[in-house]
Amino acid sequence: MSRPFNFSAGPAAIPEEVLQQAANEMLNWGNSGMGVMEMSHRGKEFISIYEAAEADLRELLAVPANFKILFMQGGGLAENAIVPLNLSKGGTADFVVTGSWSQKSFKEAAKYAHNHLAASGEASSYTSIPDAASWQLSSDAQYVHICSNETIHGVEYQELPDLKALGCDAPLVIDFSSNVASRPLDWSRVGLAFGGAQKNIGPAGLTIVIVREDLLGHALDICPSAFNYKTVADNNSMFNTPPTWGIYMAGLTFQWLKRQREGELTGVAAMEARNKAKADFFYDYLDHSQLYVNKVDKACRSRMNIPFFLRDESRNEAFLAAAKERGLLQLKGHKSVGGMRASIYNAMPMEGVRALVDFMQDFERTSA
Repeated sequence: MSRPFNFSAGPAAIPEEVLQQAANEMLNWGNSGMGVMEMSHRGKEFISIYEAAEADLRELLAVPANFKILFMQGGGLAENAIVPLNLSKGGTADFVVTGSWSQKSFKEAAKYAHNHLAASGEASSYTSIPDAASWQLSSDAQYVHICSNETIHGVEYQELPDLKALGCDAPLVIDFSSNVASRPLDWSRVGLAFGGAQKNIGPAGLTIVIVREDLLGHALDICPSAFNYKTVADNNSMFNTPPTWGIYMAGLTFQWLKRQREGELTGVAAMEARNKAKADFFYDYLDHSQLYVNKVDKACRSRMNIPFFLRDESRNEAFLAAAKERGLLQLKGHKSVGGMRASIYNAMPMEGVRALVDFMQDFERTSA
């Protein structure tokens, strides 16, 4: 039986090769007689899994040597508190709010920092990103926070802002939960990046934090030890028991990513080319449709999460039911915005996007 195409926004589809390998190793990893979930996180078996995952992620994302890679827990929501606990020094933190997730970050950080709203996309109903030249950045900001891809509203930075060019010396913090490993990252513009794994990397439960070394060691006294970045870094993510299964699954995904080829491109560069082709194909159909509409500014449309609406919303339930019959799952939009949403992360092949467009064309014809 062929598997359906899963367009869930997260937890999201995982590459079938990865799931099959995990299934094969479930009871006996590496002839150890143990499954990964049964291993001591300090045993040589799991340490080898952790070290390979860390090295592969550093290679895939071209993470510079002066950045630490931390495997943590709590998801992106917890990082909304953990980041200000580590970086704010009780001072000012600037936020650019472009949708639901950066809005949550702004609200949570106010408990630990003096928040400043540098810019907001609210006036456009979060269908566009304010031009960086218009941002009102604080002279004393300890960091500037953005969400590089808004999963719900479907806006994505096509290029990270250059804070130095804007006259700001504060480090840029990015929540890259939903576009990590989908495109290369310019680390010269980033101080810290964090993200939950459950969209592009693996199962829920693992959180990736990549932080520049000079930003370590400034945590507030109230910061829990397990959330102090320096403590976590000094203990190679083993200060407390890490999410071992999540790290293992992420490691398998990193190995899968390294095997990907698109012409002469490999790894993340190959995925970027593939993701761009998938998104362009889908947006082109939406833009020429009489039934469906995407409201996001073309300059900042997400390659990962594509919200769309039926012009006749009385057809929504019929659309979802028919899609499910065709093996196209999890297309209902987030309850806060309604409509539909297709999440086409790394694990979604072009065949899935083509199958969705074929279905939508058929549904549009029957709805005419």
